[in-house]
Parts: sequence; structure tokens; C-alpha cells
Amino acid sequence: MDLVTPGFGLDFWTTLTLLLLIVLLRKFAWKPILNAVDSRNQQIEESLKAADLAKEEMAKLNDENKKILEQAMDERKRIISDAQEANKEIIAKAKTDAQKEADKIIDSARATIVHEKNVALSQIKDLMADLSIDVAKKVLERELSDDAKQREYAESVLKDVNLN
Repeated sequence: MDLVTPGFGLDFWTTLTLLLLIVLLRKFAWKPILNAVDSRNQQIEESLKAADLAKEEMAKLNDENKKILEQAMDERKRIISDAQEANKEIIAKAKTDAQKEADKIIDSARATIVHEKNVALSQIKDLMADLSIDVAKKVLERELSDDAKQREYAESVLKDVNLN
């Protein structure tokens, strides 16, 4: 049972080794470990602060983006309404221009029709005159086939001419 109960020497050397280990660890290991832990804590805190700042910046950027998007939508609506108004104006102007052009064409066609009508009437009158002269000539030739009738007719025409 001596193996289970330690002796004074073993206790002494174990305690001395433990105390020496604690002193050495405190001097050479605890400070660097604590410094590393402290610096790591500071890095974590700085990272958290930076993350909070980034979060705030993102929120600000999000708000700005929303405002810019709303402005862009308003601008788009304004541009579309302006384009629609311009389209209506262009269509109205095109209609009035087309109506004016149609009126000009109709007036020109009417003038052409009147002119052609007058020309046709003139030609008809000339044709009727020529036809009347031909008919009169043929009638006179038939009635005035002899010389006595021709003289008598010529004298009556001369009397009518002198009377007018």
C-alpha cells in the first residue's frame, strides 16, 4: 500500500514543481496569453463597432437609394406624361395639317372641275355653233338653190344689217 499513499518527498517535489510551473507560466505564458486575449477582445470590439457603423452606413445608403429610386420613378412618370402630351400634340398637328392639305386638294379639284366644265361647255358651244352653221348652210343651199332666191335672201340680210 505504499504505492497508494504518497510520501513526504513526493509531495514536496510535486508541490515545488507545481509552484515553479505556476511562476514560469505566470512570467512567460500568462502575460502573452492575456495580452493576446485582450488584443483579441479589442479587435472583436472594434470589429463590432465597425460592423455597427457599416450597418448604419448601409441603412443610410438604403434610405438614399430609396429616395433616388423614388425620384427616378417620379422623373420617369414625368417623362412619360411629357411624351404622351407631345404625342397628342403631334397627332393633333398632323390631323390639322392633313385636313388643311385635304381642303387644298378638294379646292384644287373643285377649281379643276369648274375649269374643265367651262372648257367642255365652251367646246360644246363651239361644236353647236359649227353644227348650226352646217345645218343652216345645208338648209340655205337647199332653199337657195337658184340665183333669184339667193339674191332675194342676200338683200333681206343686208336690210337687217343696215337696220341694226
